[in-house]
Amino acid sequence: MTPRRFANRVFVAQWPILTVGLFLLAAFGLVVAGYWRRGALVLAIGVGVAAAMRLALTDDRAGLLVVRSRSIDIATTASVSAVLIYIAWTIDPLGTS
Repeated sequence: MTPRRFANRVFVAQWPILTVGLFLLAAFGLVVAGYWRRGALVLAIGVGVAAAMRLALTDDRAGLLVVRSRSIDIATTASVSAVLIYIAWTIDPLGTS
């Protein structure tokens, strides 16, 4: 199998976790740039997207998003997303954006 064919297989099979990874990269980029509240919000949205994908996709299609049972995965990721949104919107910005 050629490296290109292998890469295509990996990207097609693992697109849900790669999508969430793009959200996380964008969030960390915002944090590094000094926009930590916006970064926390983008991180929360990314985790929420992971919860929605876990809810909508079958176990086979969800790929690496599958950790435990569907209900546990959705409950934990949705809870983490809600807590991150709360933190991003309620903590004083301390002069930052």
